[in-house]
Amino acid sequence: MWGLQILFTLDDGLVIETVIIPNGDRGRNTVCVSSQVGCAMNCQFCFTGRMGLRRNLTAAEIVEQAVFARRLFTSEVGSIRNVVFMGMGEPLQNIENVITAADIMVDEQGLHFSPNKVTISTSGLVPQIKQFLRESKCALAVSLNATTDEVRNWIMPINRKYNLKLLLDTLREELSLKHKYKVLFEYVLLAGVNDSIDDAKRIIDLVKGIPCKINLLTFNPHSGSHFQPSTNEKMIEFRNTLAEGGCVVFMRPSRGDDQMAACGQLGNPGELQAPLLKVPPRFQTSLEPLV
Repeated sequence: MWGLQILFTLDDGLVIETVIIPNGDRGRNTVCVSSQVGCAMNCQFCFTGRMGLRRNLTAAEIVEQAVFARRLFTSEVGSIRNVVFMGMGEPLQNIENVITAADIMVDEQGLHFSPNKVTISTSGLVPQIKQFLRESKCALAVSLNATTDEVRNWIMPINRKYNLKLLLDTLREELSLKHKYKVLFEYVLLAGVNDSIDDAKRIIDLVKGIPCKINLLTFNPHSGSHFQPSTNEKMIEFRNTLAEGGCVVFMRPSRGDDQMAACGQLGNPGELQAPLLKVPPRFQTSLEPLV
């Protein structure tokens, strides 16, 4: 079993999705929680982004996902040890409720998770990153996914507001104030778009001076997407280049994509969908057959 997908119908009839990710026979399972119904970020590789944003979740609605997951998984199967805010939504766009929910999750009178086992992910909202790093003890993951503003402006439109230099300079500055804290960079490899060896070499330069780990993720294809996953050989070559450059890097296999329960596949866009953005000219050839 790769991913157990749970649908919650909220009081107003809207539906959110939560995924439990089993961790083999080690019993350290992860629950992936949603923070919004839909998402406003419109990342071009993400299915949830097609929905647009319907509303923020309350702190209670976020915490309940973790509570339910804990009830569902008995000690025989292995308990839930990790929480990742990587379901539907941009967590830091709902920062007050997300910080409150994370506080409840780590409080010994609450769910009593270890703070470094609760990870909040963001596409790169700079003011909210500053607030989060100053107010929360939990872990931070930043979706990087590109090494130039040209590519990131296209696949992650938030970059047009907070570009790579501003994002990385902010992390460099904020993390210099924290003790033994590492940010997790997530990097979804897209064939012919962001998976070149030059991209890997640029990452080495971009993250200099930032205490970090890098997660290389497989792209999970979905309807309406014109991207394809990088080959396994390409991913290994990319990982090795980063490792040789001194980066701490992991390669994560996809979990749940056979049932649309994997990263970037949650949600039901419906008839009204966020727009697909114009492909930069130099990438049109490699994507043309896929559109």
